[in-house]
Amino acid sequence: MPMLEGNLFSGIVNFTVPIILTSLLQLLFNAADLVVVGQFCGSMSVAAVGATGALTNLMVNFFIGLSIGTGVAVAHGIGSREDREVHCIVHTALPLSLVSGLVLTVLGVAFSRTFLHWMGTPDTVLALSAVYMEIYFGGVTFTMIYNFSAAILRAAGDTKSPLLFLFIAGVVNVVLNVFFVLVCQMNVAGVALATTISQAISAVLVTMALMRRNDACKLDLKKLHFYKPQLRKMIRIGLPAGIQSSLFSISNVLIQSSINSFGDVLMSGNAAASNIEGFVYVCLNAFHQTAVNFIGQNAGARQHKRVYRILWICLACVTVVGIVTGSLAYVLGPKLLSIYITDSPEAIAYGLTRMAFICLPYFLCGLMDVSTGALRGIGASLTPMLISVLGVCGFRVLWIYTIFQMPAYHTPQCLYISYAVSWILTFLCQMAAFIVFFRREERKY
Repeated sequence: MPMLEGNLFSGIVNFTVPIILTSLLQLLFNAADLVVVGQFCGSMSVAAVGATGALTNLMVNFFIGLSIGTGVAVAHGIGSREDREVHCIVHTALPLSLVSGLVLTVLGVAFSRTFLHWMGTPDTVLALSAVYMEIYFGGVTFTMIYNFSAAILRAAGDTKSPLLFLFIAGVVNVVLNVFFVLVCQMNVAGVALATTISQAISAVLVTMALMRRNDACKLDLKKLHFYKPQLRKMIRIGLPAGIQSSLFSISNVLIQSSINSFGDVLMSGNAAASNIEGFVYVCLNAFHQTAVNFIGQNAGARQHKRVYRILWICLACVTVVGIVTGSLAYVLGPKLLSIYITDSPEAIAYGLTRMAFICLPYFLCGLMDVSTGALRGIGASLTPMLISVLGVCGFRVLWIYTIFQMPAYHTPQCLYISYAVSWILTFLCQMAAFIVFFRREERKY
């Protein structure tokens, strides 16, 4: 099996690059939403779409955490060669994704406007933001199916199929964006509808890929069932990850609410900069996914020396990639921001300020994510959640309600600097926890 043998550096690179390309494609096609509305509808529409990001992530990321649990459980099963275990996990994952999507649809469609109002979204963009969210959540089940199924494929070592499927769906997304916005004059409703249709295509393709497999990950729709032992394992690993992601998003919602207090011009610049930063983040987060899967399989196979090597290779790679991509994004910041924002130099200036405080030290976030992924890979779930909640969410909330409230520090710059400080604190704690947990695991065997 590729993850359990051979050269680790080349194996990690070959596994990670398709994940990076997949994530970049996904962001490119998502960025098409902002670019299209920015070019044809104006900065207010950009602000409207951007204002939904933290809130949709808050709701969706909880259930995506369960897909992380699915991937880790599959990786452990493959590493320990327990085909029956893998079969049960695969056939529990799809029903779980359907239930997750249904819950999100009900919550998102019914309460989008209320949630946006609670966040202090300005009246100038509230109506457009609500329309975008309601359509997005109407099709969020497809997002859940894709994420759960793609997690299974990656745990089995296949990172190229999700890349291909996302490319196909993304091309459809861009074409429909232009058609719905430019031809049908649908504004943000058009980009939301285009996103939903493209997500449906990716969900169908990734499900068909699982059905065509010839190993323990092969999907048979007639055998879909909630297998209780496997469901409990997926929830045990995935639930803390979901809670962690949601709490991360809560801190981001609070920061977004604070950003909203500075007005719609800063909101527009912040939304565009955040979208650009996403391209840096996914390059780093790919190493988190690699660490989870490689360490998961090797921990399942009790190959402890390889686990340590995997961790250090991933940490070194994410540092280099983070410094290079973060610096490049900042240097190109003015040109990149002008793609999103065509009618407000002031908004571009605000966006560049955010990038200075977040893009340049972004490699610290990568270090934090890899160390978290390593803990999840060896089966620890509650500890990385608690560390992340306290180190990231707790710290940022404390920062917002203390330092940020001081008149001298009530600035966007003060908000942004809390990111880097929280990344450093959390990384150091996660690494200490990994060493303690894994040495304990080694002593068992």
